[in-house]
Amino acid sequence: MDNETSTHLPAFHVMAKPTGARCNLRCAYCFFLKKKQLYPGGSFKMSDAVMESYIRQTIAAHRVPQVTIAWQGGEPTLMGLDFFRRAVALEEKYTPAGYTIENTLQTNGVLIDEEWCRFLKENRFLVGLSLDGPKPMHDVYRHDRKGRSVYDRVVRATRLMQEHGVDFNILCTVNAVNSKRPLDVYRFFRDELQAPYLQFIPIVERKNETGFQEGRRVTDRSVRPEQYGRFMTAIFDEWVRRDVGQMFVQFFDGALAAWVRGKSTLCVLRPECGEGVAMEHNGDVYSCDHFVEPSHLLGNIMETPMADLVGSTQQRSFGNGKSETLPRYCRDCDYLFACYGECPKNRITETPDGEPGLNYLCPGLKSFFRHADRPMRIMAELLRRGRYADEVMKILAEEDAAKSIAKAGRNDPCMCGSGRKYKKCCGTVS
Repeated sequence: MDNETSTHLPAFHVMAKPTGARCNLRCAYCFFLKKKQLYPGGSFKMSDAVMESYIRQTIAAHRVPQVTIAWQGGEPTLMGLDFFRRAVALEEKYTPAGYTIENTLQTNGVLIDEEWCRFLKENRFLVGLSLDGPKPMHDVYRHDRKGRSVYDRVVRATRLMQEHGVDFNILCTVNAVNSKRPLDVYRFFRDELQAPYLQFIPIVERKNETGFQEGRRVTDRSVRPEQYGRFMTAIFDEWVRRDVGQMFVQFFDGALAAWVRGKSTLCVLRPECGEGVAMEHNGDVYSCDHFVEPSHLLGNIMETPMADLVGSTQQRSFGNGKSETLPRYCRDCDYLFACYGECPKNRITETPDGEPGLNYLCPGLKSFFRHADRPMRIMAELLRRGRYADEVMKILAEEDAAKSIAKAGRNDPCMCGSGRKYKKCCGTVS
């Protein structure tokens, strides 16, 4: 690839899959297991040569001093600890003075033990742990190859990481089952697990056998659009009234950035994408983790430099297409600035006037943004004034109290506890 067809980005994100689609679980909604068909007879085990090239090229291509080396799957812990020890040693070898490396690891947690935790803590890994809520909800779709529960092992991984001081967040899918119990899910993470960092990822699973992004029908496991909106709204209402600054929900933080700066920090809510690619176990690079399929193959890092692949004309076209393909219905939406049509993989429905390309989740997203608009505006204004977003809780509490008093003014019992009617007690007699 010549330089005329590529633009070197100052920073980008690579989601490396050292085990490809190989996993020790068989989660019912997993879209990645089917990617094995792309590599018939493949080892699904990253070689040290590919691993070294990934680390060296990613660090060398960055023009900012903070570089993320991301490990995903499948299940990356299947590579074993020695693989990651070698990776960390290579990072030290190739990191220039003044640069810092952050490793991230997304895992189902089944193999996490004391030794893993010591390594993760010592090397400052940020871990994403997949858990779909309390046991009855988690076990519906997440299980091992024989259909058995892995819930206890995942919770044990959570406790071990907490004991060892490992930084981690919870990745919880929002699916057809747990979406009906939003506060049970949220309070489980907050109160029982005491895990303050949460990602909620909606399951929109297409009905096909290929594993590629084709077809318009979704499975019964997928969250329904309106239910997704209700799920996020219910959690937001609890969070914004009592947990701002204590619980950190990625979607809320990413959306708030749009109210503050006009553009989200979250990939799926930004006007363009393309700065995050996926790399398979053999070094093949694809446009996105959700588009690991032949039409979105950019090349292989053993043949073409990573920087050229990420900055290629093909990848720029992929990223720009997110805004360029938005239907008019989205362009005219009051919440375009906060959404930008969400992830292109979910644009499988039609607008009310029949234009294709509407996001499947649109009804839920729009209802959430409409509901959250005022608290978001309050927090954005607080931040612009150099104050703290958590002051929104006091503002909303005062407003809620005023509303209650106003309601009591309709001749309900006074809130002071006197037993008298409000208008004849603390209120004004009309």
